[in-house]
Amino acid sequence: MAKTSLIQREEKRAALVAKYAKKYAELKGIANDAKKSDEERYAARLELQKLPRNAYPTRQRNRCELTGRPRGTFRKFGLARNKIRELAFKGDIPGVVKASW
Repeated sequence: MAKTSLIQREEKRAALVAKYAKKYAELKGIANDAKKSDEERYAARLELQKLPRNAYPTRQRNRCELTGRPRGTFRKFGLARNKIRELAFKGDIPGVVKASW
């Protein structure tokens, strides 16, 4: 089980990303638009830099829903590899079967 402080930090980041998502997308669109003038694009970049650091979606880390483990997490399930294995053997994940060839 991961430390609860790390899990709380990720939840805080997720909330900040959601809060600033609209503004972030708007500024990124302006900054990457080649049709805009250089001054407008530069101003958009400066505004992006003024956003809180944790408002950037790239700072989020995928964690296991059950344990909070940061590594070996599968996006499709939202679980760490060892928890997927446990639940698959129990038959709790529909459609997942042990490989055989």
